[in-house]
Amino acid sequence: MNKFEKMGLRPEVLRALKELNFNMPTAIQEKSIPVILNASQDLIGFAQTGTGKTAAFSLPIIEMVEGCSSHVQALILCPTRELCMQITRDIKKFSKYIPNIKVLAIYGGDSAYKQLKNLQNGAHIVVGTPGRVKDFIKRGKLKLGQVKYLVLDEADDMLDKGFKEDLSAILDVTPEKKQTLLFSATMSPWIEKIARQKMKDPIEIKVANKNQGSDNVSHQFLIVNSRDRYAALRRLLDVNPDVYGIVFCRTRKDTKEVAGKLIAHGYPAEAIHGDVEQSDRSKTMNRFRKREIQILVATDVAARGIDVNQLTHVINYELPDNPETYVHRSGRTGRAGCSGVSLTIINMKERRRIQNIERMMRKRFKEIDPPTGNEICEAQLMNLIHKVKNTKIDMNKLKPYLPAIYEELHGMNIGELIQHFVSVEFNRFLNHYSNIDDMSTKGRKQSIALKRHKIRLKTYRINLGKKDGFSPKVLFSIINKKSALRGIEIGSIQVQSKVTQFEADANFDAKLKKNLRRENYKGRPIMLKPL
Repeated sequence: MNKFEKMGLRPEVLRALKELNFNMPTAIQEKSIPVILNASQDLIGFAQTGTGKTAAFSLPIIEMVEGCSSHVQALILCPTRELCMQITRDIKKFSKYIPNIKVLAIYGGDSAYKQLKNLQNGAHIVVGTPGRVKDFIKRGKLKLGQVKYLVLDEADDMLDKGFKEDLSAILDVTPEKKQTLLFSATMSPWIEKIARQKMKDPIEIKVANKNQGSDNVSHQFLIVNSRDRYAALRRLLDVNPDVYGIVFCRTRKDTKEVAGKLIAHGYPAEAIHGDVEQSDRSKTMNRFRKREIQILVATDVAARGIDVNQLTHVINYELPDNPETYVHRSGRTGRAGCSGVSLTIINMKERRRIQNIERMMRKRFKEIDPPTGNEICEAQLMNLIHKVKNTKIDMNKLKPYLPAIYEELHGMNIGELIQHFVSVEFNRFLNHYSNIDDMSTKGRKQSIALKRHKIRLKTYRINLGKKDGFSPKVLFSIINKKSALRGIEIGSIQVQSKVTQFEADANFDAKLKKNLRRENYKGRPIMLKPL
């Protein structure tokens, strides 16, 4: 008998858990489920992202919801639509063999009419974002008078997203007699206030120290000039060929720009942010889960609810506004018993902010040097060799082509063959990193001063913009076609309605003018003007 069976969960739920390979409860599940099942007391649970909080509160709620009633009996509030959808999917999986339990997700960014229609058909458990839930309450469509269980999931993040007033309004219309379950990865004064004013003598369960983060995550940072952030990001990705992770940006603009540059440079990347339609976000996430995309560039809002357990890295392109958000970001990796790395790119002035996060999390961060060209080339080369060595050979399909292959390669010894073969895949990295200075953090102030002298960014304008279908990706594709521009560093790119303004290495000024003025886009000659 496993521990889920000992908790007294019904056979239908145990059957679903077995199919999902939920063999043993996590620490937060083991401590929370019996309390919620056997006591009517409120509960505050502190556990990091990826520790199984959804099952910790949803399994006992599924157990206690009465399917014969048509009223909403449980309301689960969470900060984003992604997390809302994920929780709903999980509850449906857990209650797969209990057909009379209805679960409904309501969130912004999707048709309110469709959600209202589903709500009219009845729901026992409603999972929602505060804004849409408040809207439906105001319309008189969502009745919470018989709610028995109220869950605040990622409570600290709901505060960060500006939902304080919405939450207060929702809490005020729920029955006084109910069980309130608050789950959070970090502790804030607002959570303490909610516990004091809205909860009754709550039981506090801690899986880890508040605000501390997972022990499975290694925290590292590197210091570069602010203008070198993107170049540093590329080095981090290149030195980790098997990276499967999330790059966090602070704004939608940065997310679009960074993702556009990565895609143009050939990385399997995609962006999700608030401007992306929900259907497109869902498609992107499906591709990410299948590893068709290795790098997801995201804002903090969009990344909520990403349920992927095998991410190798989280990369902070920029530090978030508050330390608690860093805890959430780093918690996207190192999940379900796996190890992970949280990498942060900072400038000299941000060193104190890293120290503040270290103090809050009670963890020591390791400062690393930006990977050198030699380190990157070695990592990429060995990754290529490893793939070749482990590639399965289908002789039945290959055999007909072997005579022609042997004839073409006749006269080459094995050493020459290996060198030519490796160079086909490897020259891209050799060409890029052979002419670029290393971003060593040794003697940092001196090296930054030298870099400012060597790489000076100059601003240019071209006569194409959004109305012409122009984008950062198009700009990079044009530049990358020119061998004379190999190794050029590109700074910020601003695509306006009719023109595009961008920064580029001033050392390439003459080559840039010569090569771009020979190009055209959709039949229109490119006119380049230095500013």
